[in-house]
Amino acid sequence: MVLGVGVDLVDVERFERALARTPKLRDRLFGSSDTSRPDLSTQSLAARFAAKEATLKALGGNVTGFSWHDIQVTGAAGAPPTLVLTGATLQRAGDKGATSWHLSLSHDKGMAVAFVVMEGQS
Repeated sequence: MVLGVGVDLVDVERFERALARTPKLRDRLFGSSDTSRPDLSTQSLAARFAAKEATLKALGGNVTGFSWHDIQVTGAAGAPPTLVLTGATLQRAGDKGATSWHLSLSHDKGMAVAFVVMEGQS
């Protein structure tokens, strides 16, 4: 059963400017799993940020005690991306009965998008 759906769209150029303007932002937003691949482009990072936002939406919005590192995207080059939840987001997902996640990422023409579906028992 679908328990939640989230989608988010990120302007890659705006995201790149934010990263350049605030050098510590990348470390605040992304954990080691998010950036484990050295080949990640700004487009890929923007899509991973969109995945974090989409996940929050699928969870129902504001998550008390949330950290950006609580949602990470993993996946080897050529493999489907996978969500890894910890901390407050894992707790919220458990409270909602989530047992699985589906994540799709894409980027084109300066935009990055993520779509998340949360499934489980109601």
